[in-house]
Amino acid sequence: MSTVATGAAGRRRVYEYALVRVVPRIERGELVNAGVIVYCQAAGFLAARCALDEGRLLALDPGADVAGVRRALEAVEMVCRGGAEAGPAREEPAGRRFRWLTAPRSTIVQPGPIHSGLTADPAAELDRLASDLVS
Repeated sequence: MSTVATGAAGRRRVYEYALVRVVPRIERGELVNAGVIVYCQAAGFLAARCALDEGRLLALDPGADVAGVRRALEAVEMVCRGGAEAGPAREEPAGRRFRWLTAPRSTIVQPGPIHSGLTADPAAELDRLASDLVS
């Protein structure tokens, strides 16, 4: 999916994004989109927006560890923000943190594939993607 947005200056930059998915029972392959991570190197932008639809998660797995999933989603947002709350990732540049967050893993909270597009406003793109694609 490639998206083009124009801002006041009209200067579009390449950005990348990945959904954050919750797969409560790996063997079934069912998932809930619970967040999106947006990275724009040219703008120095890395941020995530997560929102867990507990009802959807519990419909897929009534025994899901909702609190654990929430903590994992909060950790994604903290790593994107950087700083002391990002733990060992705090010293890493935004691009390395994005690549680490989007590396494939077989845990309950996992990233989807990376997609790219063009935008003049990465923060607005994060808002749009979160609204369109997350729960």
